[in-house]
This record gives sequence, structure tokens and C-alpha cells, in this order.
Amino acid sequence: MDFGLSEEQEMIQKAARDFAAKAVAPRARELDEKSEWPTDLVQQMADLGFLGIAIPDELGGGGADYVSYALAMIEISKACASTGVIMSVNNSLVCDPIYKFGSAEQHEKFLKPLASGEKLGCFGLTEPSSGSDASDMQTVAVQEGDEWVINGAKNWITNGPHADTCVVFCCTDRSQGARGTTAFIIEKGTPGYEPQPADHKLGIHAAHSCTLFFEGCRIPDANRLGEVGGGFKIAMNTLDGGRIGIAAQALGIAEAAYEKAVQYSKERKAFGQPLAKKQAIQFKIADMAIDLAAARALILKAAVLKEKARTEKVRHTSESAMAKLYASEMATRVTHQALQVFGGYGYSKEYDMERHYRDARITEIYEGTSEIMRIVIGANALKGA
Repeated sequence: MDFGLSEEQEMIQKAARDFAAKAVAPRARELDEKSEWPTDLVQQMADLGFLGIAIPDELGGGGADYVSYALAMIEISKACASTGVIMSVNNSLVCDPIYKFGSAEQHEKFLKPLASGEKLGCFGLTEPSSGSDASDMQTVAVQEGDEWVINGAKNWITNGPHADTCVVFCCTDRSQGARGTTAFIIEKGTPGYEPQPADHKLGIHAAHSCTLFFEGCRIPDANRLGEVGGGFKIAMNTLDGGRIGIAAQALGIAEAAYEKAVQYSKERKAFGQPLAKKQAIQFKIADMAIDLAAARALILKAAVLKEKARTEKVRHTSESAMAKLYASEMATRVTHQALQVFGGYGYSKEYDMERHYRDARITEIYEGTSEIMRIVIGANALKGA
């Protein structure tokens, strides 16, 4: 598969790299330490067209492809993983399903302001009692005339405290199992929709998540996304794309740790020589470089297939899962070894290495744990056997 970048892709990559270097990286440590939502950076991403990169121009987006999205995600996450995942959620988990499954009216009302960055979205699937098993949700939507009444809770919802729009999944027919799930679009300020205070987490401190409560939350049927009973299909299709974004986030984190470890190994001396002269360190750097190259190839392959699926009947479920699984576990390995190169200084808040180490860990959990990724990959492999 040819990964030669087009002129447009290179332009978007450069724009993201410049933005990350000039605006994001200088703020990253402070945002992490203060758990501060990056309001100004989110606005700048909107101005750059990064909050709806792959959505067509006429619908408020950047009109680019999914490879460009992945490249931008890598660069921004390299500077700040929190800023990266805010961007990922709005692109992959909010704009994408509304674009694919929404009506013309929903495109006009919801998608345009989300893709342009005028508004921000979140994705409500995970619940207190159902994470990986998304088919067993307790949040219920009951139809009353031309309205739906929603009761339940969603948790660990990234962007939740700040989102203007939520794509939420509810059980509408318990007897149908996964086929009894329906998706809805809920706006901030709707009575009965109550985002809770931000969660306290190990990493990605500036990307606020929270629990969402729904109590007698009444919305019109016009806010239903897709068909009644089609919610699980929408969720799984959306996560296929979302996993590419998280894989790109993981790669960005790992690249940042790797580059800092390489530079540190050249500057730090031990036993009269730079660490870079020691074979033990060279082996670590070699392993990290191979991991990064492999993850990038898997991510670009999945992004190319997702773009191809716009016009052809092509699936990328396995490829997205492979990219997400490998890149996330790779990020944990690379940040672990990069911190080891730094020694005690890597464990100190004085350097960014401990932040990269903490931020990497979540990529193995959200939008499908490593265990779920292996189930997805294995099941698809056996179907093709």
C-alpha cells in the first residue's frame, strides 16, 4: 500500500505541526498540572478546521481525508495528548456518525456547527455497569408520541462537561438485545440532561470527562439518529473510525517520548560517555524506532481504507482494531523505555516524560480495550479462514 502523502496531506500535517509546536507544546505541562480545559486551543483548532477535518466543506468541515485527520492527530497529540483527544472525539465520535447516519435536517442543525468548531460534541456510550459490553446498557429511551423520554447515566464521557451536543445510545427494546439500541442527539440545556463535575484521572488531565445523568430528559423524534434499533450498528461503525484517532494519539505520545529520550541520551553522560554511546541504550532506541514505524504503517493503512470506504464497499474493522491495539500497547512500551533512559529524572515532574508515561496508559482502555481489540481481530480473522 502506497503511503506517499499528497500535497494537501503534507500541507495539513505541516499546519498541525506548526500549531502544535507554537501554541500547544508550550502550554501542555501547565494544562496537565492544573487539569485546565484548553479553551483557547480548542478555538484555534476550530479556526484551523481541525474539529471536522474529514467532513465536506459544504457541511462546515475541512473537506480533507481521513489520512490528513490521522496525521494532524499525531502532531497535536505529540505536543499534548489531552488536546489531541478533544479533537479526536469531536471528529470521530460526533461529526462522523451524524455525517453518515444523520438526516439533511440534522446535518444543517447539528453537523455544521460541530464540524466548524462553533460547537463541541461528546459521545455517550459507556455506562457505570457496561463498558466493553456496549449491548447491555441500562439507559432507557421510551417513546411518547413524537417524543422520547430518556433516563439513565453515561460515564467517562470525554468532552462531557463542555460539550454542546451529545450523541447518546439508549435501550429502546430490551427484548431485542443489541438490536434494541437506538442513537439520539441531545443538546446542552435540555431539561433532564445533567453533566456532572469532571473526573479525576491518572493522565490526560486537561481533557475533561464526566458522568452524564438523564432524568426525564425529553427530546423530539427529530433528534433520533438513524433508525429505531439501529444504534448498536452506528456505535460499532463509529468506533471503527474512532480507533484510528486513538491509535494516532498513542503514536503522537510515543513519538514525543522517543524524541526526548534520543536527545537526552546524547546529552547525559555516564561513565565518561554520553548514554547514546552505550549499547544498552542503543538497543532501547532501536526497539522504540521499530515500534513507531510499525504503528505508523498500521494507522495509515486503516486511514486509507476508511477513506476508501466513502466510495467503495470496503471494511476496515480489523485494520482499525489492529492499529489501535498495536499503537496503544506500543505507546506504553515506548514511554516506559523512554522514561528508563531518563532514569530518575524521568520520574520527576521537572521533565515531560512522566506526563507522556501517564497519558499513554489510557489509550489501551478507551474506545475498546486491548482485550476487546483482540476479540474483534480474532473473530474477523476466523470469519475469513
